[in-house]
Amino acid sequence: MASTERLHQITDALRGSGHRSVAELAALTGASEMTIRRDLELLAEQGVLERYRGGARSLLLRGEEPPFGLRSQEGQQAKRRIAAEVAGLIADGESVVLDSGTTCLEVARALVDRRITVMPLSLHAANALAAAPLMTLLVPGGQPRPGELALTGPLTEASLASLRFDTAVMGCCGLTAEDGLTAYDLADAAVKRAAIAVSRRVIAVADAAKFSRAALAHVAPATALHAVVTEASTPAEQTAALTAAGVLVRTV
Repeated sequence: MASTERLHQITDALRGSGHRSVAELAALTGASEMTIRRDLELLAEQGVLERYRGGARSLLLRGEEPPFGLRSQEGQQAKRRIAAEVAGLIADGESVVLDSGTTCLEVARALVDRRITVMPLSLHAANALAAAPLMTLLVPGGQPRPGELALTGPLTEASLASLRFDTAVMGCCGLTAEDGLTAYDLADAAVKRAAIAVSRRVIAVADAAKFSRAALAHVAPATALHAVVTEASTPAEQTAALTAAGVLVRTV
């Protein structure tokens, strides 16, 4: 089992039961107890869990999002394919507001050589675009969320309200035709709504896993989206429902 897959399996097991012993996690993953101890130390550094002698307990509640560092290692190739497809939908000269999150960070990297105007809503993406040679980079105010570095709060919302964008590229924590775009964090959801409100076109990016859940905070109905870019492995019933709602769905 690859290390990223094992870390996610450990995280899911701890969130489901609250705590597990090293021996139980070794049996679950097929890894050695020494490997599991190293994994637990790494996850403890990321704030996912708390160690105790012989095991660990989860620090993540069921409705919370895993840390950015853990998510950034998951499905990297799929996220890069999604990002490349999104970059192809954006024309030179456009103004773009770019949401926070790991997939949107890949979109930032895919746009780095483009002649466009971009306002990133996270410090991760702003850093990725800081040296872009042809781009006009706009940085909003706001308070960065620890780890995630997504910009939130009244300063971020005021920055968005003063501008108008051709395209918003939006990430999400959940996306279904029934529940629309959802997020775990309430402040993050408010910024997403503000970005959508000032954009002529909205492109949502989501890996296949996002279609299996709805998070706490509602951001926008599916009908507010103009396009969704996702993986070919996304459930066909979900992509069909989005298409029926008038959303252009592109799979990669």
